[in-house]
Amino acid sequence: MKFPQFEYVAPDSVGEAVSLLARSDGAAKILAGGQSLLPMMAFRLANPEKLIDIRKLTSLTNVALTPEGTILGARVRWRDIENDLRLESANPLLRAAIKHTAHYQIRNRGTVGGSLAHADPAAEMPGIAVTCDAEITATGPQGDRVLAASDFFLGPLSTQLRPDELLVHAKLPAWKVGRRWAFQEFARRRGDFAIAGIAVYYDTDALDRVVDAHVGVIGACTRPHRVAAAEEALNGRVINSTVVEAASKALRHSIEPSGDLHASAEYRQSLAASLLERALVEASGRT
Repeated sequence: MKFPQFEYVAPDSVGEAVSLLARSDGAAKILAGGQSLLPMMAFRLANPEKLIDIRKLTSLTNVALTPEGTILGARVRWRDIENDLRLESANPLLRAAIKHTAHYQIRNRGTVGGSLAHADPAAEMPGIAVTCDAEITATGPQGDRVLAASDFFLGPLSTQLRPDELLVHAKLPAWKVGRRWAFQEFARRRGDFAIAGIAVYYDTDALDRVVDAHVGVIGACTRPHRVAAAEEALNGRVINSTVVEAASKALRHSIEPSGDLHASAEYRQSLAASLLERALVEASGRT
């Protein structure tokens, strides 16, 4: 299908982009990689009057490693994450998840900010942001606003981002040495959206007991979220088959997936529980 008519502008600065958003009264959309927005426009699922292309905002393309954590600019592409070997130690869970994102061509264009703002519940980046307790920074006419990822996502394609705000970066907290982690995802075909996915990480104490478990689920629910019941089943315990089964059962009883043409609610619930079992076995085997 052909695109609807729209005005196109490419600002030279973040300030100019925010000013354009503020003056558009909600009728403008930010264009970053365009891998979600442009297909929606082609199918008339989105009809913005103006596209604000942020391709000139090079300040948003950086991956910065700080003592506090990893800061991903909104224009960081998936291939930038794949090719940044520093992330093997700074946040290996992120790199593992991004390998499941779409196909090579899309990973050349798709961006961190675009995925977070689009808020598809089956996308990997929102799930990693929530699992890792990321902070998402948006800037608008009143200045910067920092939002916890757990509060940022409201539902499918719905976030706390205001119409006059530009998402500028996401910060993932520092990754501890010796942390154990895994990412498991199932899709009908490699590169398709996840029917269900699990991100998990935890630290261990001197007796190899789980400390500060994080269990995130994507694809199976209306938004990415951590599963507190599964985390409670892990914390303070040494990983074994009994603990893995208990965590899987807790997750199964804690999520309420919706069914669609790809999978029933019951299938997604069972699949997510099975993926958690696989993830915990994988994580426990890491040294």
